Amino acid sequence: MTATAEADVRGVLGRLADAWNSGDAVAYGRLFTEDADYVTFFGANFPGREAIESSHRALFEGPLRGSKLTGSLGGAAKVRFVRPDVAVAVVGGGSSLSGAEVADEGRESTVSFVLVREGGEWLITAFQNTRVSDPRG
Repeated sequence: MTATAEADVRGVLGRLADAWNSGDAVAYGRLFTEDADYVTFFGANFPGREAIESSHRALFEGPLRGSKLTGSLGGAAKVRFVRPDVAVAVVGGGSSLSGAEVADEGRESTVSFVLVREGGEWLITAFQNTRVSDPRG
C-alpha cells in the first residue's frame, strides 16, 4: 500500500484522539461509517454513527468530561491493508480521567480498528476496545 494511504489512516486515528480530547462527540462520530460497530471494553456494542455520537456525547458531558487519551493513537498504530480500500489498525493506549498525559492505573487498552475507504475518505467501520489485564486475575 502507498505511504499516502497509511498516512491517511493514521490521520483518522489522530483525529479520533483529538475529538475525544476535545470532548467533541460530533467530530468523534463523524469518523465512523453510518453502519459502524463500536464495541466497548466491557462488551457493549453501539451500532451506527448516531449511537456512537450520542453515547460519546453522554460520556463527554458526564463521567468522561475532561478525560484524555494517552499515547499516540495515529503514530503508534500497527497498520496493515487487507485490500487497497480496507485497513486494519491495532494500537495500545489508555486514558486519564483527570486529563493527565499518563493513563490512570487500570485504564490501559488495546484497540482494534477496521477502516474502509468510502467516498474518497477513510472511515472507521469497526472498533474494539479491550482492557489490558492480567489473565491470572
